[in-house]
Amino acid sequence: MVPPGGTAHVAGGADAPDSGTMRVFRGPRGARRRRAAPLPGAARGRDGAARASGAARVPGGATRVPAAARVPAAARVPGPVRAVLGCLPGLAAVLALALCASGVERAATAGPRQSAADRYTAPRPTVVPRSVWLGGEARAQPPPRYDDEVLAVFVHHTDTPNGYDCDDVPAILRGVYSGQTGGRDWDDIGYNFVVDRCGTIYEGRAGGIDRAVTGAHTQGFNHRTTGIAALGTFTAGVPVPDALTDAIAALAAWKLGGAGTDPRGKVRLVSSNGLSRYAAGATATLPAVAGHDEGYQTSCPGEALSARLPDIRNTAARLQGRPG
Repeated sequence: MVPPGGTAHVAGGADAPDSGTMRVFRGPRGARRRRAAPLPGAARGRDGAARASGAARVPGGATRVPAAARVPAAARVPGPVRAVLGCLPGLAAVLALALCASGVERAATAGPRQSAADRYTAPRPTVVPRSVWLGGEARAQPPPRYDDEVLAVFVHHTDTPNGYDCDDVPAILRGVYSGQTGGRDWDDIGYNFVVDRCGTIYEGRAGGIDRAVTGAHTQGFNHRTTGIAALGTFTAGVPVPDALTDAIAALAAWKLGGAGTDPRGKVRLVSSNGLSRYAAGATATLPAVAGHDEGYQTSCPGEALSARLPDIRNTAARLQGRPG
């Protein structure tokens, strides 16, 4: 959070330093002759080729050939299996060949199972890059840190004045950045994203909008999470613009979709710092879209914004295409 005047206040931001893989036997000659003969009951076409029995006639004289008969048996049955079939009596070989070909065909047509992450994803919303609002005022800083995925989102407010013109947001963000990197001596702004009251999303912490950048927003739970800050102060009784909550929901839906996380569900996160609500190394079960105060002792994101979290979760789930 940032108290009035532009100094950043993100209680429990960066964790402390800890913190922050046959030989083939042929059957009798008679068996080979029987295998070379047409299948019992097979008809022959004009070119003399055997046509599978059971082929259906359709209007106009054309023949509908069953799917298994349209592909040569040699193409559908692996070589070692054909060799074993050569040792079987003729009728048994025919039956085994049909069963094997059917199984191969079913395996070839069955597609891969779709993962939750494939089924429930949301489009990436428009995000204003940090180069637009920060420009040449970025300080020298160490390389960004990354996690493998984003499992949860923490929602914050910046604790700055609410009556701003949305055209002035870049300047306000530069003040937040200055307060966190100067006054607090952090290496970068702690939030991964900031959303203004008009619903515009800004890239916060450096490292790439599309990547799982490790932020400095919720002490103990910066890993495998994204920090989204609402620009303003949203204590009890303060109106919370729908454009703001809709933008937070769109961003949460997109970020959580990569891991297949349901925004309405809960996730298990491991605390990296004992100054959070959980001892270092403890596993906490938290909402996938959580308020800052659910991971750290703070009043952030404010009572009014906290009351809108159920709406944000439901909207994000709907954007992911989830039922219910």
